[in-house]
Amino acid sequence: MNSDKKTKKFESAVTYSSYLQIDQLLKLQAPRSDGPEHDEMLFIIVHQTYELWFKCVLHELHRAQVLLERGDTHESLPVLGRVRTILKVLVSQVDILETMTPLQFNSFRDRLEKASGFQSVQFRELEAVLGRRDESMVAHLEPGGESYHRVREAMNRPALFDSVIKYLLKRSHKISPEISQRNFAEQYSPNEQVQKTLVDVYRSDPEASMLLEKLVDIDEGLQEWRYRHVKMVERTIGMKHGTGGSSGAVYLATTLFRPVFPDLWAVRSQF
Repeated sequence: MNSDKKTKKFESAVTYSSYLQIDQLLKLQAPRSDGPEHDEMLFIIVHQTYELWFKCVLHELHRAQVLLERGDTHESLPVLGRVRTILKVLVSQVDILETMTPLQFNSFRDRLEKASGFQSVQFRELEAVLGRRDESMVAHLEPGGESYHRVREAMNRPALFDSVIKYLLKRSHKISPEISQRNFAEQYSPNEQVQKTLVDVYRSDPEASMLLEKLVDIDEGLQEWRYRHVKMVERTIGMKHGTGGSSGAVYLATTLFRPVFPDLWAVRSQF
């Protein structure tokens, strides 16, 4: 009797494996190559890991927006700092992918068929949270589908910078209703009045200026990841078209040097 109780207790106890669902996780890597090709496993694991980090970044940015709109500087700073640190990890994963030569990648590339990183729903959602408003973000998604609604909803609600505007208003900085009550489904454009306010924030509000610098860190980190991604694709497939009919490195290069928070970069020359 005692032995049975011990067995049941052991079976019901939370373990490292059960808590993290390790058994299920390790079954999610399914190379399609005959053999399989040795390097396809690396390709799959790195990209699955990217998706996990995207999920974490979305989780953190949701928390950051709640805190910003509450006016909580102290709690917002470490959350935004965590996002920047995760972006550094995303960059470091490019180093791992670059251990794979063009020949090694092309040995299984045809197995991807129409699959492409452009189809990452989480990255499209992340772009929307950071302020991108572009119909091409949902053009490849099935209208009415869960993924479509997920990205569309992110494009219709306030972006991270809109939450920053609310944060600044709570600290009595001047922002016109035209900006604070704008149509969030439309692309935000750099604004001279906002930039004037930001200059005043940097000069008179040390706490808020620290927070703004965290946003610049995130913007710079995302641009750094985009650059490394472009060079990795160019290094692996040159200027060939990417999978899924994308233009590969040619398209990715057009995404470079597009700041997420243009006003924060524009004010650099005003000090």
